[in-house]
Amino acid sequence: MARTSSRIVGLDIGTTKVCALIAEPAETGSVDIIGVGSCPSRGMRKGVVVNLDACVASIKQAVEEAELMAGCSVDRAFVGIAGAHVRGLNSRGVVAVSGRDHEVVREDVQRVLSAARAVSIPSDREIFHVLPQEFTVDDQDGIHDPVGMTGAKLEANVHIVTASVTAAQNLVNGVNRAGVEVEEVVLEQLAAADAVLTQDERDMGVALIDIGGGTTDLVIFERGAIRHIAVLPTGGEHVTNDIAVGLRTPFVEAEKIKKRQGCALAGLVDHEDTVEVPSVGGRKSRLLSRQILCEIIQPRIEEIFSLIAEEFVRSGFDRSLTSGVVLTGGGSMLEGITEIAEDALDVPVRRAAPSGLGGLSDSVGTPQYSTAVGLALYGARQRGRAPLRASHPFFLMRMGEMVRGWLSELF
Repeated sequence: MARTSSRIVGLDIGTTKVCALIAEPAETGSVDIIGVGSCPSRGMRKGVVVNLDACVASIKQAVEEAELMAGCSVDRAFVGIAGAHVRGLNSRGVVAVSGRDHEVVREDVQRVLSAARAVSIPSDREIFHVLPQEFTVDDQDGIHDPVGMTGAKLEANVHIVTASVTAAQNLVNGVNRAGVEVEEVVLEQLAAADAVLTQDERDMGVALIDIGGGTTDLVIFERGAIRHIAVLPTGGEHVTNDIAVGLRTPFVEAEKIKKRQGCALAGLVDHEDTVEVPSVGGRKSRLLSRQILCEIIQPRIEEIFSLIAEEFVRSGFDRSLTSGVVLTGGGSMLEGITEIAEDALDVPVRRAAPSGLGGLSDSVGTPQYSTAVGLALYGARQRGRAPLRASHPFFLMRMGEMVRGWLSELF
């Protein structure tokens, strides 16, 4: 199979699923999907590699499946990173404008972002995203792109994302050992937002909740920029475990039951509905009321959204979510979950899946593919800005090389 650098590969390595997506840039600014590979994830727990060999095998399987569908071979990918070790903080930088006639130039923007980046972090953590929120030139604030404006002082508010060095390096090592070079490491919340959020939602204030297998990822946007991120250590896998324990059925069967007949709100289920439950140890299957299944699922879902509500208050943006909440990720596909979310969070809630894609778009038109599609969209923008450079495992950590793209990416 031919190799070509025009292909864009998004690699989403989750706790329960590894997804490899191959796409080509489209004239519309979106992407055409030409290959998708997905397989159960092994060797990952809550977004962190716990068994490198098993993780490598899962990545290889997903990539090979995508390559077979696309009819081409790939050698580099945009890789998503998530997990409880990922954290964010807001920072501010100030510099004097050095351009002729006090006109702000791109070098001034680089310097002010470098100043904002100069925060003290533990030695075991590394900065890999510095995301501009807004700029201020003298006393004029709320500026998205200050280049060309005149002033003596330039200030920048940014959101800094850090991650554990060892966790990130293990992820990169796993991808490299699978025969794929890491083009960039990208925050999964940022990628998922690219796939499902509209610009109006970002401007007015919105929270994106990506319910994965091992974790629930949260990102809050306001005035077009990221203001807060968080990772909650609970997700769809915990719901499956509750079903397995509550119904005394194998974990694999519990996952199938959850996907086929699970419902997050018991009030939506007919009392006459039944569920066939396989037993452990080869015993006969049992026929139980579907109401029982939903009564197991509902408390866990309510717990997840109560934790999210607490995180909203802690962030200080609980009253800024004018556009409400958007749910995505495989865990959001449960029937009744939007109703529980609206009740717990007291804001409008919608469930979102990737849209506006070309090619094999039907193959990725569900919430569980949001992150993989977002990684491909992110990659398409990066490819369109500059020629390919020599890859580095922590490409985004080298802020100077990427600063030209940050402003147009977020605004």
